[in-house]
Amino acid sequence: MAFWLAKTEPTTFSYDDLERLKKDMWDGVRNFTAAKHIRSMKPGDLIYIYHSGKEKAIVGVAETSSEPYPDPTSSDSRFFTVDVIPRYRLKRPITLREIKATPDFADWELVRQSRLSVMPVSENHWRLVQKLSEH
Repeated sequence: MAFWLAKTEPTTFSYDDLERLKKDMWDGVRNFTAAKHIRSMKPGDLIYIYHSGKEKAIVGVAETSSEPYPDPTSSDSRFFTVDVIPRYRLKRPITLREIKATPDFADWELVRQSRLSVMPVSENHWRLVQKLSEH
């Protein structure tokens, strides 16, 4: 199992929307690096859902429920999507400000390449976010 972070603008699609729908495809990714990450996802992988825009916080956890497949919202065959299902909300959102203030996150792409919409999360960073959300 791998760990990921996927960003979404909550006014367009939020974790609430995913919970309401119970399953949806993670489509619309048009950055080639982010698209490469989507093509690496496998069923059962866990994904931190990050609300971008004004909120800038990790709010919940989803699970990949399909193999990657061509994104039907794109005519470019290089872009893929996966189906995702909601798993749980974090006990409290973990803000980007909090992540940037924590030295253990300094090497994470979320800090270094903040515009990237889909990125891997190391097991260490995954556990640290989980621990922070408990406090």
